[in-house]
This record gives sequence, C-alpha cells and structure tokens, in this order.
Amino acid sequence: MDKKWTYLLFAVGGLVLAYLLLKSGDWAWSYYGTKPNELLIDSLAFGIAGAAAVVALRNERLVTLANEVTLELTKVSWPTRQETFAATIVVIVTVLIAATYLGLCDYVWSFFSNKITP
Repeated sequence: MDKKWTYLLFAVGGLVLAYLLLKSGDWAWSYYGTKPNELLIDSLAFGIAGAAAVVALRNERLVTLANEVTLELTKVSWPTRQETFAATIVVIVTVLIAATYLGLCDYVWSFFSNKITP
C-alpha cells in the first residue's frame, strides 16, 4: 500500500501542532512579559512538534488507523462539479423558503402579540 498520504498526514499534523505551539507561546509571553529569546522559543515549538510527529509515526496502531482512513477515502464517491452546483442551489432555495416562512410566522406572532399587550 502506498503510504505517502499517511506520511503527509503526519507531517501536516506536526506543522499544525507547531503553529499552535508558536501561537500559544506568543500568547503566553505577551501575557507574562516580553519574549526572552524568540529563536529559542520557536525552535522549542518546532522541536516538540517534530518529536510528537515522530512518536506518532512510530506508534503502529496509529499508523495502521491512518492507513485504513486513507484507504477508505479512496473508496469515496466524490460529486461532480454539476452535482455540487445543483446541491448548492437546492440548499440556497430551501434556506430562502424556510427563512421566508419563519419570517412570516414571526410577523404574524408579533402582530397578534402587539394587539393583546398594549
């Protein structure tokens, strides 16, 4: 089985974790004071994220699960552009009809409520 998508999944996960750690570090240092050494903090964030990605890659159950997920995604029947466009139009029309109906119900309810309570 081709594992390139699995490795890409773990790489993207590591980058997302690094981004979250960088933003969390920025927030923490802005709350508690100025950053002592930006390069050190950034290197630490990327180091932790890289280590987490490597640990995740060495976990056989997690790699097996990721491989099964990518295998199942290859079986998915993705809609064509025309099907997506048609479904979008159906959703928009349905939302407009529902909004109009609820707006009318609200107007009628408001009208009678104002007649009952001065």
